[in-house]
Amino acid sequence: MATKIAIIGAGSGMFSLSMIKDICLTPGLNGSTVTFMDIDERKLHIVYDMCTRYARELKANLTLEQTTDRETALKGSDFVINTAAAESHEHWREGWQIAMNLGYRFGGSFHIVHDEAFWINFYQLRLMEAILQDMERICPTAWYVGVANPVMAATTYLPRKYPNVKVVGLCHGYRGVYGIADLLGMKHDEITFEIPGVNHFVWMTHFRYRGKDAFPLLDEWIKKHAEDYWKNIPLSDHMGPKPIDLYRRFGVFPIGDTANPGGGAWGYWYHTDDEVQKRWQEDPVDWFDRYFEEAVDTVETIRRASDPSSDLFSIVPPEPSGETIIPLIDSIANDIPRVLIVNTPNRGSYVPGIPQDFAVEIPALVSARGIEGIQTNPLPKTILAHALHDRVAPVETELEAYENGDYESLLQLILMDPWTRSEAQARALIDNVLNLPYHTEMKDHYRRRSN
Repeated sequence: MATKIAIIGAGSGMFSLSMIKDICLTPGLNGSTVTFMDIDERKLHIVYDMCTRYARELKANLTLEQTTDRETALKGSDFVINTAAAESHEHWREGWQIAMNLGYRFGGSFHIVHDEAFWINFYQLRLMEAILQDMERICPTAWYVGVANPVMAATTYLPRKYPNVKVVGLCHGYRGVYGIADLLGMKHDEITFEIPGVNHFVWMTHFRYRGKDAFPLLDEWIKKHAEDYWKNIPLSDHMGPKPIDLYRRFGVFPIGDTANPGGGAWGYWYHTDDEVQKRWQEDPVDWFDRYFEEAVDTVETIRRASDPSSDLFSIVPPEPSGETIIPLIDSIANDIPRVLIVNTPNRGSYVPGIPQDFAVEIPALVSARGIEGIQTNPLPKTILAHALHDRVAPVETELEAYENGDYESLLQLILMDPWTRSEAQARALIDNVLNLPYHTEMKDHYRRRSN
C-alpha cells in the first residue's frame, strides 16, 4: 500500500530536497505521495519544482503535490512531518537584544538567549497544537513527526494533551558521535554507542569500536592530539576545550548540541564573561553569526538548484542524508525494524530519574509496531541532577505558563535563568518582549492570570 507523507513548512528548501532525496533512495517508499505545504506560496512553488525535477532525474516513482492549505495536505496522510518555523530570525534577534541590554548572556539561557526563547516557543507550540487538532479530525491514525524546535517541550506537551495522536520527535544532534568517530579514524558502521538524556542534553555513556570499549582511544586522542586540533578550529567546536573539560569532569561526553550554542551553550560557567569564553575558545555570538551566514548561503544554494539548467546532483548528490526522518517512516510503513534515536515520553523509565511523562532522547526499536523505547543505563547522578534542574524543571514551568496563559509562571521561568539577578530584571524582560508590536497575541495570552 502506497504511503502518503505531508511536509508542513516545506518552503525550507534544502530540508525538503533532502527528504525527497532520501525518499527516492528508499525502495520501500516507491509509489508514495508527498504533499508539500507552506503558507509562503512563492517558496512553495520553488521547492515543489526543484523536488519534482530531482525525483524525475532519479527516475523515482513518486507523486508530488503542493498546497498552501494544511487540511488539504493532511487528507489521507500516514505521516505528517512538521518542519515549520512560525517566527523569523529577526524576531529571535530583536528579543535577544532586549535581553542582552538587561544583562542576559548566551550560556545556559535556554529560554531567553537561545533559539528556543519563550517568545519563539509560544508560536511554535500554537502551530503544533493546530496541526494535531487538524490531525485528530482528518488523519487520526497518522504519525506526527516533529523536527521543528522545541523538540523536547513539544514531545513532552503534545502527547499529554493529544494522547490519541502518535507523536515522535527527531533531532540530528546525536550524529555528533560520528564526528568523534571521524576524528578517531573509525568507520561509522564499526561503532556502537549509547547517548541517553533529554533533547539538547545527551551524554555518551557507552562507546564501542569493533566490539571493544572505545573510551581509551578517545582518551589517547585527547592526550596526544587535542591541543594541536584546538589551534585550527572555529570557536565553540564540538571537540573544543569546553566539551573535553566537561568529559573530564563527569566521565561522559556531551554530544551534539548539549554544550554548544545550538543547544543553549550549557553550562553557563564557561560563559561568565568574554575573558572566560576566550580561555575556553567559546563564542556563542560568533557561532550564531555563522549560523545566520549559513542560512544566507542556503538561500543561494536553493537559488542555484532551482535554476532549470543546473546540475542538481552536483549540488545535492544522490546519497543518503543520514537524517533519521525517512528511515523512521520506512521502518513503520514497511515493518523494517531499525534502532533509531528518537524523542519520546519516558513511559518505560528509559532514562532512569527523568519523569515518566517527560520526553527523553533514547534509542528505540522502530517497526510497524510503532516506537518501542530501549532501556538505557543511568546517567551519572550529577548529570541527572543538572538535567532535572536545567532542562526538565524550566520546560515544565514554561509549559505551565503556556497552557494556562499564566504570567506568574512565565516570570518563574525567567527567574530560573542563570543570568537573572532580580525580579525587576525578569519582569522588564518579559514586559519589553511582550510589548513588541507583533506580539499582541502572546501579550494577551500571558495577561490572562497576571497580577
